[in-house]
Amino acid sequence: MTKEKSYILSIDQGTTSSRAILFDEKGNMVTSSQLELSISCKHSGWVEQDPEEIWETVYECIQMVLRKIGNERKNIKAIGITNQRETTILWDKTTGKPLYQAIVWQSRQSQEICDRYKEMGLEELIQKKTGLLINPYFSGSKIAWIFEHFPTIYEKAKQNEVLFGTVDTYLTYRLTEGKVHITDYTNAARTMLFNIYEGKWDQELLEKMNIPESILPSVVPSKGIYAEATILNKIDSFLHIPIASMMGDQQASLFGQCCFEVGDVKNTYGTGCFMLMNTGKEPVSSKEGLLTTIAWADENKITYALEGSVFVGGSAVSWLRDGLRMIEQSKDVEKSSDVTTETNGVYVVPAFVGLGTPYWDNDARGAIFGLTRATTKEHFINATVASIAYQSKDVMECMKKSAKVNIHSLAVDGGASSNHYLMQFQSDILDCKIVRPECLETTAMGVMYMAGLAVGLFSSEEDLKQLHQIQQIFLPKMKKEERDKKYQGWQKAIEATRVYKVKES
Repeated sequence: MTKEKSYILSIDQGTTSSRAILFDEKGNMVTSSQLELSISCKHSGWVEQDPEEIWETVYECIQMVLRKIGNERKNIKAIGITNQRETTILWDKTTGKPLYQAIVWQSRQSQEICDRYKEMGLEELIQKKTGLLINPYFSGSKIAWIFEHFPTIYEKAKQNEVLFGTVDTYLTYRLTEGKVHITDYTNAARTMLFNIYEGKWDQELLEKMNIPESILPSVVPSKGIYAEATILNKIDSFLHIPIASMMGDQQASLFGQCCFEVGDVKNTYGTGCFMLMNTGKEPVSSKEGLLTTIAWADENKITYALEGSVFVGGSAVSWLRDGLRMIEQSKDVEKSSDVTTETNGVYVVPAFVGLGTPYWDNDARGAIFGLTRATTKEHFINATVASIAYQSKDVMECMKKSAKVNIHSLAVDGGASSNHYLMQFQSDILDCKIVRPECLETTAMGVMYMAGLAVGLFSSEEDLKQLHQIQQIFLPKMKKEERDKKYQGWQKAIEATRVYKVKES
């Protein structure tokens, strides 16, 4: 008799789409579904989404997977949830209805509130407790923005009638029909409200930001059987599947890349780019603009990470497609590198929503340098792609200084990592080996690994390493003189970009 397969369902809720991916017990992708999400940018620097659309696309993606696997749906052992981090949702505790749009991690609309926190002298306190810098990127100022602009919501919150969550919390709440209000350590660590050293919500910060503790979810480890999702299976009945893992997308990617050892580094090339280094049980503080954060947590210990954030990565390619109409599809950028691998001295600084690590300059805006009559469309496209690699080098240089280590290998994933030109240029500009796995869905894979460990499908991290397959390795080919010259040009472009400041109303 043939043994039936076991499956883990990963929900990967991102900035531009929602996905459901089914993995088997050998870590193979069995099937998947994906639905695009709309984004509202009604004011400069604002980025918002409809929480109901987030939920509906996730639920429909689950249904699409269930329809594809038919009777095998009964073999789904657990659900893992990974999500765009920092994105902030407030909803009515009684009705479950959102009280405002989801304010996306990229949104800068709470900048004035962050400026006020700095004026209050909170920078050192916040970094000491949370490992973060004061920035509209994080959830705390987004909550405060909603409260300030909608006083009735704040009054309801003080009466214990409002719940807050990042996307993982909101999805779990909906999947459990309003019975469970939780988040995990990795997502809590991105709110600017969570003490990552004590592992709990920080009372002093809550008081200074005027945020009632009653709105906050309970914090749980990154793996564990938290609750059962109730899913109406359109084939015949309700399905009840354990939710066994929750992780922010970048931490899930670190785990999915099997970066289990201290010093292991990965970079995810998605909407933005996020480089994380495993620092083990010891949190490492940075004076170079990196964030100290939680990589994952189990019942016994917290594993920490250093993180650098690039706000515009793959979305620069989307800009070429949707904004400038230079390409029809994102994959067309590789056609330019087939024509020429040169940028002809052009630098594109895609600071569309400011600059992240190490600059943390919210007022910077995009700029282009080095244009001449000899500049071609291919040069421009290549320069835009190269900007992703340059920004990642900025982050890695900080990481080397903060962790006091040399980095010889970088694990990569995310949609843009499939671009051969980008990966080779990344290797060249970093002077570092680039390791690309067979499965680029490492975010979904990471939360699948965690859920599999929780339900006993996998027994150890060594098991997971055996499943991790490498597709391609890129080695540096560029001479040091050329590398230095190109990077110096990038640094000049950054410096010039930051001279021009924009203050939107």
